[in-house]
Amino acid sequence: MERAAATTVTKTINFLAASNAGRMATTSYLIQTPWPSTRPETLAIYASGRSFCTTFPTHQRAQFTTSRYSTLFLTHCSTKPGIDNTNATNRNPAIGLESNSKAQHIATPTPNQALTSTWSRGLVFDLGPKNSWDSAEIGSPVVKRFIGDNEERWYMWYHGSYDGNSNSDSIGLAVSSNGIHWARGPGNVRSCGDAGVVMNCSKNWWAFDTDSIRPSEMVIMSSPMYSAVYWLYYTGFSSEEVEIPEAPQISVENPEKVHLENVKNGSQVIGKICKSLPGLACSQDGRHWARIEGDHHSGALLDVGTGKEWDSLFIAGPKVVVHSNEDLRMYYYSFDVEKGQFAVGLARSRDGIRWVKLGKIMGGGSKGLFDELGAKNASVVKNPKDGKYLMAYEGVDAHGNRSIGLAESPDGLKTWKKVQEEPILKASEEDAWDNKGVGCPCLVPMEDNVDEWRLYYVGVGEGGRTGIGMAISEGSKIRSFQKMGRFSVVR
Repeated sequence: MERAAATTVTKTINFLAASNAGRMATTSYLIQTPWPSTRPETLAIYASGRSFCTTFPTHQRAQFTTSRYSTLFLTHCSTKPGIDNTNATNRNPAIGLESNSKAQHIATPTPNQALTSTWSRGLVFDLGPKNSWDSAEIGSPVVKRFIGDNEERWYMWYHGSYDGNSNSDSIGLAVSSNGIHWARGPGNVRSCGDAGVVMNCSKNWWAFDTDSIRPSEMVIMSSPMYSAVYWLYYTGFSSEEVEIPEAPQISVENPEKVHLENVKNGSQVIGKICKSLPGLACSQDGRHWARIEGDHHSGALLDVGTGKEWDSLFIAGPKVVVHSNEDLRMYYYSFDVEKGQFAVGLARSRDGIRWVKLGKIMGGGSKGLFDELGAKNASVVKNPKDGKYLMAYEGVDAHGNRSIGLAESPDGLKTWKKVQEEPILKASEEDAWDNKGVGCPCLVPMEDNVDEWRLYYVGVGEGGRTGIGMAISEGSKIRSFQKMGRFSVVR
């Protein structure tokens, strides 16, 4: 069985399939995100600028190698007669919604306790019901908005763990019609209309993601042969532990497990630091995923740095931005042992599979600031209003408290400047669900209003209880966000 590989020739990515047919090559182009429809008939892919627009035959099947020993067929859930480039728009206007779509009728769990509007301000997605796959912890929201003729859909990939095995995370999918009220699934997805668990840890002993996985970013590839392919970049954790010569000022636990007594009487508890690396998986419906192995022997896309390099402990949170067809940027974070700070680094790629590191681009702030001990979990988005790049990031202060800051860059490379010295979002001061910290931001521009942004984030409350919240930008300069209240919270 051959191992998956990829090469770049101009605008071509060749996937090596493990089948008797041998190599199956296809030209792939980066495009804007289409609507992951549940209709089994057709799908239109729209793009703008330099992107590619095309149509594909119905019910195509693409075969990808998922490990050294097995293969997985990705079934395509929907296709639609296409249009040419001249009709392309940013809003995917021609994508329809079937009235009896299963995604609209996924049962929403009933809250098991009354939530006051003050306590739950900003909370849009709570822990799952008892004994469900996401009942112990949730986080890492990757939120995408898809706009059609008459309606819109929101998809959120996130990680979760359950009480019986809270040390291992899986990746799940929740769906919404407005980005506020979300429907979740109780277990593994079984069809193209389901919500629930979409990806579990690898069972291959040699893999980098055997212990835990968390989503980081989702981009779209278009292929005349394989139809639309979703690319999910994620962090994979193994059981290999790494050590720091001297204990840092704050907890550097990796993966961070805030529900595991990380907060005892207000003091930080240092947990295990497991090696983590970035990975890639592909899907044709956003629900059934096949891993694409990188050049690293474990299947990861990148390896940690050597010696005293700033990212020698682990690589986590790979957020990928498509700058152009042959220019992808990955923003990831690690812990710089020498400086005792979290930091964000940059890697660049032509095909989204082979990456070259360009170094650290953001570290800690000045003494006494909310990000004194570093930045992590960067969410980078190109501002449709002025073309500049915005980075929402999780800042860590001298006491280990988390807030969310914002930086800006003219080109998205190494020149980053903080918009302000204060965070754009911080933990609630009152007795609320997120009064212990906020982080892991996900910026979402509202394309129908260039001055409006949504900020999805992970909040931590008493006892390390986690939830996913949403705040809305105030004014055109994106310098502060307001947590909204009176949401009907999904639990």
